[in-house]
Amino acid sequence: MAVAFKKKNRDDVNEANQAEPSPGAVTTIESRAGAVGSRDSGPVSPKTPQSGNEPGRVRLGQQLIGSHLITEEQLEQALAMQRESGGRLGEVLVSLGALSEQSLAHALAAFFGFDVANLRRDAVDPAVTTFLTESVARENMAFPVRLTDGDLYVAVAEPSDEIRDLLSRASGKTVRLLIAPLGDIRWAIDSNYRALGSVEKLVQAFESVEGTRRRGSAEVTEAEVVADDAPVVQVVDRILTQAMRDRASDVHIEPSDDIVRVRFRIDGALKEVLQLPGSMGPGLVSRIKIMSNMNIVERRRPQDGQLTITIDGKEVDVRVATVATIMGESCVMRLLDKTRSVLRLNDLGMPVDTHAAYSKIVRAPFGMVLCAGPTGSGKTTTLYATLSEVSNPSLNVMTIEDPVEYVFPSINQIQTNEQAGLTFATGLKSILRQDPDVILVGEIRDVETTRVAVQSALTGHFVVSSLHATDSVSALHRFLDMGIESFLIASSVLAVVGQRLLRRICPSCKSPYQPSDEEMVFYEESGGPAKTDFYQGSGCNFCSNTGYKDRIGIYELLIMTPELRRLVVGWATQEELRTMAVKQGMRTMRQEAVNLVGQDVTTIAEVIRSVYTL
Repeated sequence: MAVAFKKKNRDDVNEANQAEPSPGAVTTIESRAGAVGSRDSGPVSPKTPQSGNEPGRVRLGQQLIGSHLITEEQLEQALAMQRESGGRLGEVLVSLGALSEQSLAHALAAFFGFDVANLRRDAVDPAVTTFLTESVARENMAFPVRLTDGDLYVAVAEPSDEIRDLLSRASGKTVRLLIAPLGDIRWAIDSNYRALGSVEKLVQAFESVEGTRRRGSAEVTEAEVVADDAPVVQVVDRILTQAMRDRASDVHIEPSDDIVRVRFRIDGALKEVLQLPGSMGPGLVSRIKIMSNMNIVERRRPQDGQLTITIDGKEVDVRVATVATIMGESCVMRLLDKTRSVLRLNDLGMPVDTHAAYSKIVRAPFGMVLCAGPTGSGKTTTLYATLSEVSNPSLNVMTIEDPVEYVFPSINQIQTNEQAGLTFATGLKSILRQDPDVILVGEIRDVETTRVAVQSALTGHFVVSSLHATDSVSALHRFLDMGIESFLIASSVLAVVGQRLLRRICPSCKSPYQPSDEEMVFYEESGGPAKTDFYQGSGCNFCSNTGYKDRIGIYELLIMTPELRRLVVGWATQEELRTMAVKQGMRTMRQEAVNLVGQDVTTIAEVIRSVYTL
């Protein structure tokens, strides 16, 4: 049960605030109580009665040290950073990696005498969210959890008298504060204040307008899909907003007999989120076409486009592709969050030995390195991580991409433009006249691009590129299928990385289970490490009851040794190449995947779904 603020807590705050005034400081309890750390005594619970002038008044920093959550050095570093850039002490410690958001929440709860809200597991009554508007919840990072005996319990990351009073006025209820990690509160707001919640009213407005249109006319005028207050426009905006909040990588708008399905791809799996009337389909696609500068009239020919939109303060690039099906035009949008930081090689999830070998290879002065995998397997992320690893002021690094997903300030990046005649092949030829050292080709799609890339690798340039293939060995055969001479492949390719993305077990609902007999046979045949306890996600609020949260990469690194080069020149089969590569130390993706099962990172079912091979 949460408790109301006590006067001694406000005294603690006032004393801490007077000890080290900070201009413009945020007036939350933690920022004031944690601004200074007392050095003359150990931690004392603020719930222990003390006189206002008694020395050794506990501070949050000392509470964290006393709980063995941080060290003196980490506190000093955080306080120095806080003096420079401001902010709350707890947030600074989390940003430094000194402690987790969950640890901070429990420490704050113990410090101020509040309960901790488990937003990941506790059921939330949707009706309770109506007491606080979305704008108030987002502005104050506060989420209503439950209504008990007329009191509204609200989870906050930073408790204070001011925020309690503000939430009381906004809700018209007596507010009792709970504490929860900031990330959990942000997730709860995104998950429960659904951007799609008001779509039903927009659909009704659309159908009322549709009913007045002359029967038999299926055309949607451009004016109807441009006006900001048009139902179709608002539905598209809400779909994109919700997709970003749900961490979707792709949005599918698919027409059927009498409905239009809207599906999000989240962590590699498609999930249906909305069904709209079939009459709305042409209007949705037309609106997206206008936003992407595509031809709204042409509905038979496949089209590609791109748009940029700002969602929740983040600039998002959206790649759009439309195609005519027997039921109408289908549209797929890929979302690229430009504010997301580019991972470095050691953050990708590669095993230590694989990372060391790959890092050595990508520092070669010339040759070609390929990233192979199907669509959505993380190839582009690996390419960008490779660039961030090799880029330095002494090298001229140039890229040709479609589209440019992340912008590097020190790299020359080129966007393809087919209407202007700038394709991968023509762009790559022009790059060779720009005195490059390292060249990134976003994707090798055709024979001409392949030939130019191979010639570039043979003439003293280092080339990295992605290729659609099932694994590292099949990527070499893709080159052979394209008509590239085997001796050129053997001479130019240094290594091939085959990769996939596997969903991680949700840490909030991780629980033991017994795999089926078929799963155990697969695990043992794949050479999985011996173990008796297996884990899976049982489903919770945090993972939308899927049991999985986020993804991790698995990699197989095929290094072109002299033996493998001879096999390639001799047109060896894929099985012969794979056998030789494994003999020389390559671990296959299947082996890497079952090792992750052994480490309780993912499940056997997820491995079978993603990387099963005969």
